Amino acid sequence: MSQVRLSDKLWLPAETDFVFRLARKSNEERIVKNSSLVYSTDPKGKQTNDSSDERQTLPPPQQTLKVQLDRKQRKGKAVTLVSGFVGANDDLKTLGKNLKSKCGVGGTVKKGEILIQGDFRVRVMELLSAEGYKVKRVGG
Repeated sequence: MSQVRLSDKLWLPAETDFVFRLARKSNEERIVKNSSLVYSTDPKGKQTNDSSDERQTLPPPQQTLKVQLDRKQRKGKAVTLVSGFVGANDDLKTLGKNLKSKCGVGGTVKKGEILIQGDFRVRVMELLSAEGYKVKRVGG
């Protein structure tokens, strides 16, 4: 009867090696299922669809942007939130950069929204109106 060595002190019959190979294989399959596709020659493989960046940006008079003050999940710190922009992500980033520089504060563009650090609702509304956007104040 042949034996399989698992470690220095542990030897098992050869029949149990099949079980360990199955367990190892299922573990590798689980790792592959949870990972993202890096490269594939398969034409039916996962295909990324980057159509979100290819959206056409509507002209400012056709857009209604919502401006609100947000304190949720920010440890009580106020953030001016601009949402409702319809268009390419690059145009949104450009608008966000413009607003940040004119307000003289920091901020970011995430998930289709512009976050400006601090309570700059009035200033942001004036700037967006001057650029031709329709602006609504949300939440007081």
